[in-house]
Amino acid sequence: MNLKIGTRGSKLALTQTNFVADKLKKAMPEADIEICIIKTSGDIMQDVSLLTIGGQGVFVKEIEEALLSNKIDLAVHSMKDVPGDIPEGLMFAAILSREDVRDVLVSRNNIKMEFLPKGAKIGTGSQRRGAQIKAVMPDVNIVPLRGNIETRIKKIETENLTGVILAAAGMKRNGLAEKITQYLPVETMLPAVGQGALGLQIRKSDVDLAKACAGLNDATTAAEVAAERAFLRALGGGCRLPIAALGKLDGQMLVLEGMVAAPNGTTVVREKISGTIKDAEEMGKKLAEIILDKGGRRLLDLM
Repeated sequence: MNLKIGTRGSKLALTQTNFVADKLKKAMPEADIEICIIKTSGDIMQDVSLLTIGGQGVFVKEIEEALLSNKIDLAVHSMKDVPGDIPEGLMFAAILSREDVRDVLVSRNNIKMEFLPKGAKIGTGSQRRGAQIKAVMPDVNIVPLRGNIETRIKKIETENLTGVILAAAGMKRNGLAEKITQYLPVETMLPAVGQGALGLQIRKSDVDLAKACAGLNDATTAAEVAAERAFLRALGGGCRLPIAALGKLDGQMLVLEGMVAAPNGTTVVREKISGTIKDAEEMGKKLAEIILDKGGRRLLDLM
């Protein structure tokens, strides 16, 4: 059996895909696994903002198209890149155990967030990160940033930045944890929907492959991400506002926190609800309704 796995060509994406391939080789020893690099529009157009080229989904669209056209059999996605709605005919066969969900600061001279000078230049390509920084430090200048992790870190020097905000999961998976200045608490910086989680996407018709992948599924992470993604869908998966969410499962109890903000951080609507694991999807919808009623709808109407 020949199993073609599709992924982006970045160092991080390849590291993650090789990790998955090693696990699949143990689950499917008879499979001949081939990794196929697919260039996405998000990778090709790095000189423009993600919002300009379509927002969330620009790192997965071409990979999903390759799945639907049978050019590949399985896709490895960072779940934070996946829009709320996925194409008909595709499914996630497994959500792997989550890495660190937090964002981190990498700064010049290891200056921590609370000691950033007035007018500090902080690089990030994420509206979510920019809005939350501005909410607590309005005088910080947000500098739009694209590129892989190493490129963004180098821009601290080349663009004279005070620092950059990145995902802890990517830093750790790329072996760059020693460069982290500070882990930002989720109370300050609520993560992106699905942050730190990897998903294995396949065609719904591939029943045998679904069974092989099932052993890699982490039930805790899957429930947390399901609640977060239901929250995203209920707000409108293609929403152009900063959105964040984090599910945390403790036994059978699930706590889900979500946020919608104005891009400049002047308004932040953030709420939290609790429920049981079986209600994960419904909790996402309920939290979205609460946030919309408490000011989120007004923000959406302004966009």
